[in-house]
Amino acid sequence: MPATTAPTILLAEDQTDIRDLIAMNLRQAGYEVVAVADGKSALAHQLANPAELLILDLMMPGLDGLEVCKALRARQHSAPILMLTAKATELDRVLGLELGADDYLTKPFSLAELMARVKALLRRAELLRQAQSGQGAAVAPIRNGELEIHPTRRSVRLDGQELECTAREFDLLLHFAQHPGHVFSRSQLLAAVWGYSHDGYEHTVTTHINRLRAKIEADPMQPRLILTVRGAGYKLRDAP
Repeated sequence: MPATTAPTILLAEDQTDIRDLIAMNLRQAGYEVVAVADGKSALAHQLANPAELLILDLMMPGLDGLEVCKALRARQHSAPILMLTAKATELDRVLGLELGADDYLTKPFSLAELMARVKALLRRAELLRQAQSGQGAAVAPIRNGELEIHPTRRSVRLDGQELECTAREFDLLLHFAQHPGHVFSRSQLLAAVWGYSHDGYEHTVTTHINRLRAKIEADPMQPRLILTVRGAGYKLRDAP
C-alpha cells in the first residue's frame, strides 16, 4: 500500500518562540510545516506552493493575517485558515471570519486545543477533496426551491449556478438542509458543525450565517432561505 503524503501546514507567526513551539508540535504530530515570520512571505508562499492548511497570526509586520486571508479568498484559494489572535474583542474575531477565516484561537491557547482545531479543519478539507474527486457512496441531492445541495460532491447550486462555499459554510448549510423545519440555536450549531461548544464562540456561527446569506440570498438584509427565529435561532425555510 503506497504511503500517504503528510499534509503541509503554512504557519505565519512573527513571535519566534511561539512560531518554533507550534511548528515543533505540528511536526511531531506528523505534519509538514513551512514556518514564516510575516504576512508577505505567507502570501507569496501560498500562491506559489499551496499548503493544505494555514495558521495565520492576526498581528504581523507588513501584511497582517486579515490581509493575507482576504487576498487569498479574493483569489479563490479555499484552503482552511485558522487565525491566531492576541486580541479578545468580538470585532476582531468577527472581522477575521467575515474575511474568510474558518476558525480562530485567542492567545494564550493550549497546544492540545490548537491540534484539535487543525485536525478538524484538515478532516473537513479532505472530505471536500474526496467528494470533488467522486470518492464515496453517492447521496441524492437535497433541493429546496432554487437551492440544490449535493452532499456527495459537497457542492451548492442556486438557480443552476455553482456557488463557491468554504468547507465550513457547506457543512453549516448541509446541516440545515438535512434537518428541514428544525430551529437550531447558535450553541447547537456550534456543537453539531464545529464540533465544540466553548462559551463565547457563538458569534462564529452568526458570521458564517451572514457569509452564507451574502452568497445565497437576493437581499441578505431580508433573508428568505436561512431564516432567523427570534429568541430561538436559525432554520432553513420549509421547502416550497
